[in-house]
Amino acid sequence: MKAMIRGNESIAYAFKLARVQVVPAYPITPSTLVPEKISEFIANGEMNAEFIPVESEHSAISAAIGASAKGVRVGTATASQGLALMHEVLFIASGMRLPIVMGIGNRALSAPINIWCDHQDMMSARDTGWMQFYAESNQEGLDLGIMAFKIAEDPRVLLPAMVGLDAFVLTHTVEPVEMPEQKDVDDFLGEFKPNYVILDPKKPATLGAFAFPEHYMEFKYGQWIAMQQAKKVIDEVFEEFENRFGRRYRKVSGEFMEDAEIAIVTMGSMTGTAREFVRKLREKGEKVGLVKITTFRPFPKEELISVLKDVKVVAVMERNISHGFGGAVYAELGSAFVNQPSRPKILDFIVGLGGRDITFKTFEEVYGVAKKAIENDVDEVNWVDVNKEAVLKAEGLL
Repeated sequence: MKAMIRGNESIAYAFKLARVQVVPAYPITPSTLVPEKISEFIANGEMNAEFIPVESEHSAISAAIGASAKGVRVGTATASQGLALMHEVLFIASGMRLPIVMGIGNRALSAPINIWCDHQDMMSARDTGWMQFYAESNQEGLDLGIMAFKIAEDPRVLLPAMVGLDAFVLTHTVEPVEMPEQKDVDDFLGEFKPNYVILDPKKPATLGAFAFPEHYMEFKYGQWIAMQQAKKVIDEVFEEFENRFGRRYRKVSGEFMEDAEIAIVTMGSMTGTAREFVRKLREKGEKVGLVKITTFRPFPKEELISVLKDVKVVAVMERNISHGFGGAVYAELGSAFVNQPSRPKILDFIVGLGGRDITFKTFEEVYGVAKKAIENDVDEVNWVDVNKEAVLKAEGLL
């Protein structure tokens, strides 16, 4: 069955189909429609779950930890400043190995205040021990939301997961989404059975206790191993999902890469525009390909090396910036090739911050620089579609 739904609703339906039992949430633009829709499901008797309205995002993730530690399936949603407010607690959720799933309406961080899309919020949380998935469409929001529970709850993993949807471009845009049958999702996910000590007043236990230096590193190493294990589990779950529901997912997907000299790397909703741009260039005989990253944590190093090793130039397009260096994807992709026998030129393109449109004109500028880089030296980090002259004057440099 197909339904016309917003991206936020795709996360809400994923939680409903996954039979999430507790949803603590604090509404924040642009993810507010997730808890709104879930509260509607619960009020209408369509979803048997406990909705916990809280006073802040910090409280939302704290309540999610308490519920997950009790041994039930838990989901929540937030965005931008809300995710930033959760930051200290994100480490606790992953350190306690709690398989919470959180939908993120990817939105720029202040200042200045901005409610539109970029990926700075999730990128700022990339070292918290949470898995990260980025959706290209509302369909991917629903599917990744469902699969995230199966991956997170696998006993080889037991780590929380974020599913990002670009603010407004996906969260508030209506698209046709294939809705799986409840019985099929039940068969796919199964009933959640915790693999750890759960909170029980009759059998008191301490979770997330104090750890001295002689023990702390072993806990962190356990999380490292779990994230490494997650790579295999993600592949298994993606394959099982494809066999059951017919939709194919990969941590990294390459298109038009058979003879590509230049590869454009994307994440999130810009991928659709990139695909059409690359297709038109291919029709003109240009040797260009597209590489889409769906899974950012764990970082798909091996898959990226495999798909990019034969190209001459890699153009990484990303909606985040690590001030003082470049974009996060660019940094990690560059490190992936450090010990490789051959390395393409890797260029970084900062685009679409604060919701600025990413259009064919954006891709034309990126491709022009990438094509020039085949034979010439160019800047490694490039800001695209920005009024540089005005900024330089404001900074007193012109």
